[in-house]
Amino acid sequence: MALDKPYKDVPGTTIFDAEMSRLGYHLNQFCMSLMKPANRERFKADERAYLDEWPMTEEQKLAVLARDLNRCIQLGGNIYFLAKIGATDGKSFQQMAGSMTGMSEQEYRDMMIRGGRSIEGNRYVGEAIPARPQEKD
Repeated sequence: MALDKPYKDVPGTTIFDAEMSRLGYHLNQFCMSLMKPANRERFKADERAYLDEWPMTEEQKLAVLARDLNRCIQLGGNIYFLAKIGATDGKSFQQMAGSMTGMSEQEYRDMMIRGGRSIEGNRYVGEAIPARPQEKD
């Protein structure tokens, strides 16, 4: 029986739930393996060979090789695990997040300092926007 998942209705958002956890299990385990220096060196020496040791889907492997973190998330990757790939590449979390939004690291940093991205276009598709109360003089 499928669960009702109203949160699937948020534009541009992939929720890491139990279903996504199952889908990305091996991808995320691969990422966690990069916590060990010996595994990082093996991965950097021959990325494809190291990935082929993991029972990931071909699509997941190609997303890792392309460093397409948005695609990795769609395929069950969790950003906290995927950060290990960025660290292996010598990138900060801020650099990774910027690349995922199409922004430079500085643009991403500036946006976050200003309070993050606008909520416009990021609500549930069917969500009604409540009217703001009017200010009194």
